[in-house]
Amino acid sequence: MASLEALAAAPLKRKVSRDDVTLGAGLGVLAAWLVVSVALPLWTLLSKSFQDRDGGFNGVANYVEYFANPSLSQSIWNSVWVSLLAAAITIVLAFVYAYGLTRSCMRGKSAFRMLALIPILAPSLLPAISFIYLFGNQGILKNWLFGLEIYGPLGIVLAEVFYCFPHAVMILVTALATADGRLYEAAEALGASRLRIFFTVTLPGIRYGAISAVFVVFTLVITDFGIPKVIGGKFNVLATDVYKQVIGQQNFEMGAVVGMVLLVPALLSFVADRLVQRRQVAQLTARAVPLEPKPDPLYDWGMFAFCAVVAGMLLGVIGMAGWASLIKFWPYNLSLTLDNYAFANADAAGWSSYFNSLQMAAAAAAFGTFIVFVGAYSVEKSRAFALARAVSQFLAMLPLAVPGLVLGLSYIFFFNDPRNPLVFLYGTLTILVINTVAHFYTVSHLTALTALKQIDPEFEAVSASLKVPILKTFWRVTVPVCLPSIIDVFIYLFVNAMTTVSAVIFLYSTDNKLAAVAVVNMEDNGNTSAAAAMAMMIVITSAAVKLLQAAVSTVVVRRTQAWRRR
Repeated sequence: MASLEALAAAPLKRKVSRDDVTLGAGLGVLAAWLVVSVALPLWTLLSKSFQDRDGGFNGVANYVEYFANPSLSQSIWNSVWVSLLAAAITIVLAFVYAYGLTRSCMRGKSAFRMLALIPILAPSLLPAISFIYLFGNQGILKNWLFGLEIYGPLGIVLAEVFYCFPHAVMILVTALATADGRLYEAAEALGASRLRIFFTVTLPGIRYGAISAVFVVFTLVITDFGIPKVIGGKFNVLATDVYKQVIGQQNFEMGAVVGMVLLVPALLSFVADRLVQRRQVAQLTARAVPLEPKPDPLYDWGMFAFCAVVAGMLLGVIGMAGWASLIKFWPYNLSLTLDNYAFANADAAGWSSYFNSLQMAAAAAAFGTFIVFVGAYSVEKSRAFALARAVSQFLAMLPLAVPGLVLGLSYIFFFNDPRNPLVFLYGTLTILVINTVAHFYTVSHLTALTALKQIDPEFEAVSASLKVPILKTFWRVTVPVCLPSIIDVFIYLFVNAMTTVSAVIFLYSTDNKLAAVAVVNMEDNGNTSAAAAMAMMIVITSAAVKLLQAAVSTVVVRRTQAWRRR
């Protein structure tokens, strides 16, 4: 009897099934992929920063040399204050814009939402090129700056505001959209003014979203390479210092030091954002009443005017680059021509850079979507191998804190090491695909994970009871249900692969130069019109892919998501 009681009290050991082994294999593949594509390269970069030119360990000598150089250490302060200023301006503009989209009854909200996302379709170099044509030495609006110089911090801040605006808008729209109308009704019943309601109800309710937006924009600005490279002039920042040390002076050890210094603010911003999100509480409860804005003609038209001006500026920056790409010889001959699109006249790679980008983006999207979704499925659905799940999830979140420039630099040291059996990948299109997928892995992983969490675990439980292999359930149930999210991940990876420059600037070769890299090179050589033309090709391609996504998603939803409709 006692033995029976002891047996009943003992914890039951879960038997490892064939499905557990399958999911465990998925976790192993995911962990191995992230270790090779993220963890080991970063470790190699860290090790390199403590070595001399002969590969010997020299402690912190490189860091001492870096901080002893006034011009190099000044870049830290330059990067920080420019990033803070750009973040402040971006957040203010994005907040008012998002407020108009969510808290007013103005017309054209859908159009304004789409227009706010336009900068995502362009490489970061495009706004820098546009501002040169607008406010540069021969710009059409150069007198509007009252003698200020566009080449330097002013140009960087203006271009970064354009580049980061959609990211801030998306976060703030989400934060403002989740509001409990009862709080506003109570405040109005107590006679509170609109201004007091704003400071006592609205701002406290979105504070975590606003803080998260600040961290995101700050990180984007301080780690961006394209804009400071094109319009920064002699104003040094950390991102351009890395490029100068590695490409200009072939000082890889000092480049590794600058890379590690650049990683610190991005990592601190990431950790702070995680801590803030942990303190966030739900704004909508089961008893909450959705907030519906009330019509107010004066207020609504004021918001419409503000959003129209901001959207017009966004279109103006894109339009300026498009017009510049069609000008024969700026500013002396403003007749229109397509000669700037004959890229062979401005760059030896010609149109091949564009087609290389198409090939790389398609490969990164296809491979990345597969590894992301299978990896997320293994993390979410596995109930065995708890340690492997935790490690895989940590590694999946790691790329979000790593700037593209730092990741690209780490690939040089890791994949170009003769002792590395993967050295054959260096200089190929494959390493560009690996780098791009690794760089944008975290957001894709979270998107897939969110979609998978919406599926009831009972599907897998029923399949197991019927002895249906989990791979069959995955293919017949999970993939069709999550197909819209899978398409979103594919397009996200494709568009970012087309527009990225910082992550691949160190890794391309003459045979696989990408379109965004060609923009940098052509602008360096003074062929700014051709650079604008290549940037516009990236915008046109990204926009076409987004439109195709909308069409395909409509068909896919109609055919595979009929179960969602009554």
